[in-house]
Amino acid sequence: MLNKPAFQFFTKGEIKPEGWLKRQLRIQADGLSGNLDKVWPDVRDSRWIGGDRDGWERVPYWLDGFIPLAYLLEDEDMIARAKFYVDQILARQCEDGWLCPCTIEERRSYDLWSGILIAKVLAMYADLSGDERIEEALWRFFQNMWVFTRHTTIHNWASLRWFEALIPLYWLYERRSEDWMLRLARRLQEQGYDYERLISPYRDQVPERVWTYSTHVVNLAMAIKQGALVSRMEGGDPEAFAHKFLKNLFQYHGMAVGHFTGDECVMGDSPVQGSELCSVVEAMYSYEHLLAISGDAAWGDYLERLAFNALPATCSADMWTHQYDQQTNQIRCARLPEDHVIFGTNGPESNLFGLEPNFGCCTANFNQGWPKFAMSAFMRSDDGIVSAALAPASVRTSIGGQSVTCRLDTEYPFRNRLTYTVVTDAPTEFELKIRIPSWAKSAYVDGKPAVPGQFFEIRRVWSGETKVEVELEFDCKLVERPRGMKCLWRGPLLYSVAIRERWEMLEYTRAGVERKFPYCDYEVFPESDWNYGFVRGGDFAVSEQPVGDYPFSGEQPPVEIQAQLAPVDWPEEYGVAAMEPRSRKAQGEPRAVRMIPYGCARLRMTEMPAVE
Repeated sequence: MLNKPAFQFFTKGEIKPEGWLKRQLRIQADGLSGNLDKVWPDVRDSRWIGGDRDGWERVPYWLDGFIPLAYLLEDEDMIARAKFYVDQILARQCEDGWLCPCTIEERRSYDLWSGILIAKVLAMYADLSGDERIEEALWRFFQNMWVFTRHTTIHNWASLRWFEALIPLYWLYERRSEDWMLRLARRLQEQGYDYERLISPYRDQVPERVWTYSTHVVNLAMAIKQGALVSRMEGGDPEAFAHKFLKNLFQYHGMAVGHFTGDECVMGDSPVQGSELCSVVEAMYSYEHLLAISGDAAWGDYLERLAFNALPATCSADMWTHQYDQQTNQIRCARLPEDHVIFGTNGPESNLFGLEPNFGCCTANFNQGWPKFAMSAFMRSDDGIVSAALAPASVRTSIGGQSVTCRLDTEYPFRNRLTYTVVTDAPTEFELKIRIPSWAKSAYVDGKPAVPGQFFEIRRVWSGETKVEVELEFDCKLVERPRGMKCLWRGPLLYSVAIRERWEMLEYTRAGVERKFPYCDYEVFPESDWNYGFVRGGDFAVSEQPVGDYPFSGEQPPVEIQAQLAPVDWPEEYGVAAMEPRSRKAQGEPRAVRMIPYGCARLRMTEMPAVE
């Protein structure tokens, strides 16, 4: 038997995005995510659908975000295109259950990571579409894996990501409950990589310019949820491993934005080392599962730091282009000299904005970030509804046989007020849990004090329409960083110096893949000063503007801060800001400098010293 998670994800169209979140999803659908099957050969002409291009992870990665995006937006064209891919994949499943596009002779060397990934995608598709074919297809696929892994161990990426298979395996077990399924889960655990040994003790404290599976940032981001997933099968504390794991990663490789470096493997705590976009969305997915399995509100804080800061920062505002690596202090995004590439094992184009800078995995995989975040806005508890990830959304479900709708209207994270509207067809008793983020200085729910970092629980008989008002208090706070640097947070948003940007378009064809507007590449150059430090005791003046058509636009950010900063002697080295300034002595009088949310800034200075 499986241990029940504290919360469960809603499915079958129960959650609807609203407000700025719906607009952000529409931007994604109108951008690269919604058009990748039209413009990118690795998806358009993939072996998964009978073509001759990539037959491994890229189509499954893309579908992992495209499918929930289509259903959240109720976009009939996108839903039909998703169905086309699913139909083609199912039609090519072998008689013995094998699902991946390779020959029988290739099976032993085929990396089953893509099979694990497509199984996860198909389970989600079944939840959203109601497609009754999926259960049988996955039963046959895992039956094949059960036999296959008797004589061929999982290897390469599959061995580092084995625990991802537990998600669709549990999904299937909850429908059929056959003993061999959990035995398969344990076999995969035995054959897979043991991350517990990686951190007991942690041996990768000092970064090396060496590529390894065990220091690969995306593997680590996925592994955050390993202990929680295993706890459903074996019991124990679902959070213990994640806390111990993250303590090591943040201590030695932490970033100001609440993530860890990895360009492509963990690379220390310098603000000019990058982190791969795939790792951001995979960490978000890990935090969503940790929140659901443990019921601990803290994982919502981890999730929102990335969703509101790291994710939008590494995509253009229109979401037609993205970076492979983002830097905390990022003063230009241009091709680096071949002999002075700052990134550990990534190439000189890694921080360009484009179609597939450095490598195409992020092109396919970044699509899951916003849709899965939206799917986590509300969760189901045994006693009712949980407001888990704070963003404008609504859920319509049934409780005690009665129809219940809960809608959250808010411009959070840009504003501090949330309004819940609960509507029931008949008097219904249930509990509404509202997550109060830990960064709130204080919080009130209908005028009653609420504890930041915990759930505020309202149990009552709900009848007709009821409104619940939440007010959060934010303040500006300088947070300490290594080397005596600091970064500015206000509520859920990290702030950066707003650097005027000049975007230069690059249109070309490489290896048969065309880049042309709007899915071309860009280099981004600074057009204003960036070499500043915080003034001790300086004031921070907050101003708010309307949330525009592009919520994470650097030209029209919904909120900004005028900060007292002073110029310092901070050199540029081969297209990258030095790790820290030469001197912390002010080179001029303090001045009011515009700072905007990190997620709105494609060029930015975020970690800065307090000047003398």
